[in-house]
Amino acid sequence: MSNNQINFIGWILFILSALGFIIASIGNFWGMVGSIFFLVACFVFLIPFFRPEK
Repeated sequence: MSNNQINFIGWILFILSALGFIIASIGNFWGMVGSIFFLVACFVFLIPFFRPEK
């Protein structure tokens, strides 16, 4: 496995954990806000995997 594949799998696992945090925080406003920010941050870190190489 290449380093990019390992990093990509790691970010997918972070996204799954963020979704779990969102489900666990239903009914808790600040927990939900933090979980959503965590999920968005995971997607931001995935952007380089989908941008074409220069």
